[in-house]
Amino acid sequence: MTTLTHSSDTLTRDALAVLQPGFRGTTAPDWLLRRIGEGLTSVGLFGRNITSPAQLAALTAQLRAERDDVLVAIDEEGGDVTRLEVRDGSSFPGNYALGSVDDVDLTRAVARELGSRLAACGVNLNWAPSADVNSDVNNPVIGVRSFGADPALVSRHTAAYVEGLQSAGVAACTKHFPGHGDTAVDSHHALPRIDVDFDTLHARELAPFRSAIAAGSKSVMSAHILLSALDPNRPATLSPQIVTGLLREELGFDGLIVTDGIEMQAIASTYGIERGSVLAIAAGVDAICVGGGLADEETVLRLRDALVDAVREGELPEERLADAAARVRALADWTLRVRGASGPGAAVQEGTAPGIGSTGTDIGLVAARRALRVTGTVEPLQEAPYVASFAPVANIAVGDETPWGVAAELTALLPGTETGTYGVENTAAEVLAAAGERRIVAVVRDIHRHAWMAAVLDGILAARPDTAVVEMGVNHAEPTGSPHIATYGAARVCGRAAAEALTGRGA
Repeated sequence: MTTLTHSSDTLTRDALAVLQPGFRGTTAPDWLLRRIGEGLTSVGLFGRNITSPAQLAALTAQLRAERDDVLVAIDEEGGDVTRLEVRDGSSFPGNYALGSVDDVDLTRAVARELGSRLAACGVNLNWAPSADVNSDVNNPVIGVRSFGADPALVSRHTAAYVEGLQSAGVAACTKHFPGHGDTAVDSHHALPRIDVDFDTLHARELAPFRSAIAAGSKSVMSAHILLSALDPNRPATLSPQIVTGLLREELGFDGLIVTDGIEMQAIASTYGIERGSVLAIAAGVDAICVGGGLADEETVLRLRDALVDAVREGELPEERLADAAARVRALADWTLRVRGASGPGAAVQEGTAPGIGSTGTDIGLVAARRALRVTGTVEPLQEAPYVASFAPVANIAVGDETPWGVAAELTALLPGTETGTYGVENTAAEVLAAAGERRIVAVVRDIHRHAWMAAVLDGILAARPDTAVVEMGVNHAEPTGSPHIATYGAARVCGRAAAEALTGRGA
């Protein structure tokens, strides 16, 4: 049994320090404030916690009243994965759109503007960017969250994103190490496995993480994936060979290492969250992300006590837990110093959070317009069309509460636009009947992954070849429609750019 060199209070504070929990509600519950006073150093925010920039600024101020250097983290990728604008859709296109433009200055500027909005609301750690190389075009969870399938492209845009975000005073958390792009399984539901050789992993998966580290990424998020060439037994999050041997020692990363959500089934269904957390810290991880699903005090106490018990029973070295807690506090200290600094790296003063779109720049819309790809000739819509949106089941990272599509944007430009949403049970005949004489705009998402969607679209095009098709996911299928418009993402600004192209109105 390990001989404890610190007091029980120190051990408990260290165990709390390595947790990044979530909670429910738009104000901080009493239990969370109490745990911050006891040593909790990080809090994770999700869409359920946010209603407006002003409310978010008040919430983060409430947290900082308890601890001035608290890390306030969020999963704000822009594009399809947004928490700031979860109910309206993002003002920024996502990685896939930025990668399709392939202008690193644009990516850097978009990330800086996004970071400025986060900083203005008091958020100082962003669980972004995704550095995954989307080498499996059927990937069910990454897709448009990736800059693309080319490792060199993903590398240069990951670095630019990190630089832009951190220049606004918000720490980047590059994910999902060592790369979630070549998976056909969503780790929210099960454990994905990548069976490629060591050389391929180094040339493809690891390249963007090398670039992120060189760019100074303050943190890296581990993936719950099994890479047999690196560790055939444990997923990356729980693997000393991957976390310590590869990321810390071989790649030389000295910042904070954070887990992906520990309650995701890839970990929880095999190890349980308590055992998984202990193994993750023992492997070299520094912080446990939890709260996407389990967002209560009981979860925090379960994980705290599991870590304390593991030290007392000799399973987890006390020094390893202390080192992890120290790294969390070091990043918290960095955010505090940056917030108090002056100059181009300083965050915007808290309490003055702007409304969405009110910061004097529309760079997100500019980027979305540049990303647009049109195949065929556009005959601008003169009359209100019928928009048929084909909705696949959203993955958990994206969620189903964020609106997407072009109907709202087309309605703003062409009042009277009608719309319908269709799923796997619907037919082309139903769409045609609903549309009547109106011109049809068919909106699809990852049509190459959904045979039902392709079949319905084929039926519509056979009857109405003048149907315009808007692809808002991965643009892999052959273009069809008159015209075919690829937006490279489903953010609100992507819908706006498509609507402008369809109507001939816009910048």
